Amino acid sequence: MTVTGLAGVGGLGFVLLAVVINVIYIRRGLPLPTSGLSLAAATDALVAVRHRLAAPSVVAPLTWVCTTVFAGGLLAALWRGDTDTDAWALIGFAGVLMQNATFMVVEALRFGAASAAAHDRRSVAGLWSLTNVLFGFNQVFLAIALLGFTAAGLDVIPVWHAWLGFVSAGLLFASSATGPYNAEGTHRFALVGLVGWLGWAAWIVVYSVDLLS
Repeated sequence: MTVTGLAGVGGLGFVLLAVVINVIYIRRGLPLPTSGLSLAAATDALVAVRHRLAAPSVVAPLTWVCTTVFAGGLLAALWRGDTDTDAWALIGFAGVLMQNATFMVVEALRFGAASAAAHDRRSVAGLWSLTNVLFGFNQVFLAIALLGFTAAGLDVIPVWHAWLGFVSAGLLFASSATGPYNAEGTHRFALVGLVGWLGWAAWIVVYSVDLLS
């Protein structure tokens, strides 16, 4: 299989794994940054879920592999030796790499918060706020990835796909900019980020199908 073909598989694999992992987290009671739970309720939920975090998180590194392969293959497919196009493609690639690195920290912080909830509830407040704000700030890297790869592919993707990328990037950037207001996990504007993420996932699926064709 070619690199672009692997990229298509990686993109589809990421979306599938991300949806499955998040569904498992929700079913197991993990408090998410957009849950709107009070600190006390989030702490109780972390205590209850801490022994059930490991199994779904085992798959998390594979999602970062999938997004990196997707981004690398998409970069190769869009690389044309044109300064402007190649620069936008590199910006998109950088966004994916930064998102992977940042979300790895978010994932690890969940284990730290769960452990703190079981052993020293007073320390949960700082970890919970750090996790929520970092989760929000992380969305700027998704916005950068969408912006870069969409701009680089304007001459090869449908207009509606480009609009999906730009609008989703705007929503994710807006959610990221208001990340500090979600420190307690209660700022409702954070739901805008969820809509942006769903747009990002759909954008990846469309690009992945194109790479496989």
